[in-house]
Amino acid sequence: MAKKSLIYTRTGDKGKTSLVGGTRVSKTHIRLEAYGTVDELNSQLGLLYTYLMEEEDRKLILWVQHKLFSVGSYLATDQENTTLRIESQIADEDILRLEQAIDEADSQVCRTVCRRAERRILSMAGECEVTENVSAFVNRLSDYLFVLARKMNLLANTDEIYWDKSCI
Repeated sequence: MAKKSLIYTRTGDKGKTSLVGGTRVSKTHIRLEAYGTVDELNSQLGLLYTYLMEEEDRKLILWVQHKLFSVGSYLATDQENTTLRIESQIADEDILRLEQAIDEADSQVCRTVCRRAERRILSMAGECEVTENVSAFVNRLSDYLFVLARKMNLLANTDEIYWDKSCI
């Protein structure tokens, strides 16, 4: 019988964790904030996926989830000590695919988590090198999620909520 990997290792009990490549950092490090928020976004997208009715939307969200695994891996790799894997990179074509989907198609909760992930990534970029494609991909994703939410409202015959400026 093959030995199973343990979920718990006890190596993080004192507030440190390992990046890809083994570098140990504090669990409050900006890098963990960035990829942790991307992970949260990915979970929210999994929930959004269950509400989508059109197969094309479901396929795109599934693709985005896989790309967010790449973004998370990119952000979790200390490139000063570890070579970045090819599957951890975001290509120009990935950004273009989201731009094309924006033109056609939000889930507001996913969009706001995505915007927070973008802020965390930009904060991290102030301390560590982050390729422009990673932040561009997350930025386009938030635009796509905004448009997708509008589409979902339209398909459900639900009115959008607009700011009522007369309430002041």
